[in-house]
Amino acid sequence: MKNVSKLVVKMGLLCLLSAMPLAAQIINGVDFTTSFPFYVGNAKLPAGSYIITQPDVDAGVLQVRSTDGAHSAFVDIIATHSTQPHSNSDVTFNKDGDSEYLNRIWIAGQEYGMEVDPTKAK
Repeated sequence: MKNVSKLVVKMGLLCLLSAMPLAAQIINGVDFTTSFPFYVGNAKLPAGSYIITQPDVDAGVLQVRSTDGAHSAFVDIIATHSTQPHSNSDVTFNKDGDSEYLNRIWIAGQEYGMEVDPTKAK
């Protein structure tokens, strides 16, 4: 019985450690500029230059802030995976009608990215 307990604990730790890389991290921030307004979660942000940061790497939340500090929004994220590491950091949007929605963030050199939780602003 003691050996079974040790095996269960070891398997649990192995599963936990293998899932950790799924949490992509934004270490230096991701800069991007848009020529259109867009939604981040429930917040509508105007066209302009922005930086995406991850205030707490253990929480599934990102902050999208204008470079002038005038606009900011927090959004929940879901870890996502690509088959190849991305050569550049990249931000993608989904378009629904006339509105753009922040969709995914990919980090240079990583196979793991972040998908923005779908907005309720639609």
